[in-house]
Amino acid sequence: MRVLKIILAISSFILLSFTTEKNNLQQTRWKFIADKNVRFGPDHDVIHVTGNDNYRQLKLRVTDAPLKINDMKVHFENGEVFDVSIRSEIRQGGESRVIDLPGSSRSIRKIEFWYSTVGVLKGTARVAVWGRR
Repeated sequence: MRVLKIILAISSFILLSFTTEKNNLQQTRWKFIADKNVRFGPDHDVIHVTGNDNYRQLKLRVTDAPLKINDMKVHFENGEVFDVSIRSEIRQGGESRVIDLPGSSRSIRKIEFWYSTVGVLKGTARVAVWGRR
């Protein structure tokens, strides 16, 4: 009987630890917010964010061509603007650093960014914005 209680206690502990690990994974997952195809050369674009989700962090993923991102402004629903100085080249298939948003979880209205494509004479690069709650 005592062995059975020990086995049940160990089984419960293992099951509980897997459930906690799954919840932690779900909280750390990145969610796709929006994307934009950007043209060759220096330019400025705006991504309008829909939905009522709040985010603590952002990152950018670039595909199809490398891209130099100079500046980014995050406009929140409450009217505040967060200026992010990126000034880095993101290679094709690469990501920006993780950008921590000020305050607690924030609702985003739009994201402006200034960029220039790198190393191509024509075509576009795709910039995708990802957020973490």
